[in-house]
Amino acid sequence: MDVAESRAVAEAGEKILAETGRVDILVNNIGITRDGLLVRMSEQDWDTVLDTNLKGAFLFTKAFARAFIKQRSGCVINVSSITGLIGNAGQCNYAASKAALLGFTKSVARELASRGITVNALAPGFVETDMTAALSEEVRRELLQKIPLNAFGQPNDIANAALFLASPAARYITGQVITVDGGMVM
Repeated sequence: MDVAESRAVAEAGEKILAETGRVDILVNNIGITRDGLLVRMSEQDWDTVLDTNLKGAFLFTKAFARAFIKQRSGCVINVSSITGLIGNAGQCNYAASKAALLGFTKSVARELASRGITVNALAPGFVETDMTAALSEEVRRELLQKIPLNAFGQPNDIANAALFLASPAARYITGQVITVDGGMVM
């Protein structure tokens, strides 16, 4: 589905709630890239990345917010990126979308906290995924030199951080950004 299409997301949310009766955890793990230097970036590439990475999280959070408010509980985890914290040449659209997601996270956390709903963000560093598999060996070596733990993360590293935020152990954590990056951004 197109996560930037409001009707499609609203219908998916309604269907999920009708089938399950409730939702307790929402993980907005949406991310695409359309890399290019600013001077060469098309408006379409800018819009596509912002619509997918940011608007998609907005629409899904909105689709479940009323249910969370009604049940007076819920957990939203937005997956951002360290690129949203530090930027990256050739990724101004991606960095902007992931930085905006952090502001979105903090604002929604303030709006929903009084109802017992937590909203946090994860900012993964370089993780072994399809996105990083496309990097050249030279780029990989350069990146590893910037990561104190000297390794790319694994998908389970991000999943475990999300599991923690979704667990009762994190009930008093909201509006936070947790970097999972091997120490790259500290």
